[in-house]
Amino acid sequence: MAVVKKIEPLQLFELEPDRVLLDVRTPAEYAQGHVPGAINMPLFSNEERAEVGTLYKQANPEKAFLRGLDIAGAKMSSYVKEAMQLARNRKVAVHCWRGGQRSGSIATLLSFAKFDVQVLVGGYKAYRQYVLAQLAVPNHRFVVLGGKTGSGKTLILNELKKNGEQVLDLEGLAHHKGSAFGALGELPQPTVEQFENNLCLEVSKLDPNRRIWVENESRNIGKVFVPGGFFDQVKSSPLVHLEIPFEVRNNYLVQEYGVYPKQELVDSLFKITKRMGGNNVKDALEAFEAGDTSKATAIALHYYDKTYTHSTSQGKFSKILSLEFEEIDAPKIAEQLIELANANNL
Repeated sequence: MAVVKKIEPLQLFELEPDRVLLDVRTPAEYAQGHVPGAINMPLFSNEERAEVGTLYKQANPEKAFLRGLDIAGAKMSSYVKEAMQLARNRKVAVHCWRGGQRSGSIATLLSFAKFDVQVLVGGYKAYRQYVLAQLAVPNHRFVVLGGKTGSGKTLILNELKKNGEQVLDLEGLAHHKGSAFGALGELPQPTVEQFENNLCLEVSKLDPNRRIWVENESRNIGKVFVPGGFFDQVKSSPLVHLEIPFEVRNNYLVQEYGVYPKQELVDSLFKITKRMGGNNVKDALEAFEAGDTSKATAIALHYYDKTYTHSTSQGKFSKILSLEFEEIDAPKIAEQLIELANANNL
């Protein structure tokens, strides 16, 4: 007799490392958002799912069910063979959208094929509800690392992590550095839904009783958005602001972005023409054409400094502390940040 164990969304974060999570929704559903680490093994293709859905709405559930059997029944052997390739130890967890017929049918089939099967109660929909609830009311000890553009905050966060500090890299999760130039050198951004899923997973790995360093970001990072409740808690946490001289930051950005093709830099600059001002953009473009990357960068940096100051003023940080440095020495800055955080019980 086939035996299938049911699990709740929380248990997805506690799956054994050798258990393979199979998402049997369509490729389109999977692409929109999925549980991190899940492998798509669709019961129906996008077109097949649309056909069954149309029958359900325009004819009746029985016809839709029978058509679904016609489609899936012809592929039962291939489902089992694919699952054998994906999970050689035959330990799987399965989910669909609502935890209904799609996951139930695959789970039963694999169980008869001697798989150790778990199925997610409520499906991906229940998982998403869990994710959004977790992110809406976070309860963590955030310490926000601030500093104007070009302060090397990503380098410093990496050093903090090397020193045993907990770090949440929002820009890394978003595949974007947070400015008009932020997509350069990055992978394509995830959907907003996938960003939330990935964020929830990373947060679940952190100890809420220890401080977590996070960069001072706008709510939007490229095309994705930090969830409202989560963003509000970050913006009400202590802020440690780094003050680095303008020229040092400008030189850092020239080195950081100077490796990219000039046309990509120009295209990025055009994205902020309205906000930066046509004359400033014109001057920056002329500097680029003249080969004066430092001048072009400085023009853009003046704009970003104003943007950062305005954005930071909108926060309701519980405490604001500052540290001044004459250069971007990430190990040294990280060391002093830890000392400051300890001294102020952050």
